[in-house]
Amino acid sequence: MADEVKYDRHYREDSAACGSPFVEFEAFCGELGAPRTVLDLGCGQGRDALMFARAGHWVVGVDVSSVGVQQMVSVAEDEGLTVEGVAQDVRGYRPERPFDIVILDRVLHMLPEADRAAVLERAMDATAPGGHLLVAEGPKGMTPVRAAVERRGWTAVQATKNRLIARSPMG
Repeated sequence: MADEVKYDRHYREDSAACGSPFVEFEAFCGELGAPRTVLDLGCGQGRDALMFARAGHWVVGVDVSSVGVQQMVSVAEDEGLTVEGVAQDVRGYRPERPFDIVILDRVLHMLPEADRAAVLERAMDATAPGGHLLVAEGPKGMTPVRAAVERRGWTAVQATKNRLIARSPMG
């Protein structure tokens, strides 16, 4: 079964399938000042995208599930939030500009192993100088994420077994 079909059905059955945002990401969002640009890769139904938009940030959410993206956009429209939804596989998405914050929330492990490093590298490339990458993965999946971040000279702002918030070099 194609991923988009699987997730479309899952999201139709449960409008809050992914639950609430992780506390580390909530705290980070709450500490941000002026409005930022946010890219949520693998946004699903928009739990992180909507959280950042509710805090006043401009958000683009990308997901393979058109149902999840439409649910996110519908909530954003109902609440008057600035959220753009893109129904596309993150492996093929190429942002047109850098973002202050890029999110990969439990996305990498859902991809074929051969595609994970490339998606992570593109996410890092899409992060503006001095911007932040927020990653949630299982402990096994975080090992290559941490290695890639360190290799590129990023600074870990917060790191736990399953979450990483890293800042890119100023350029």
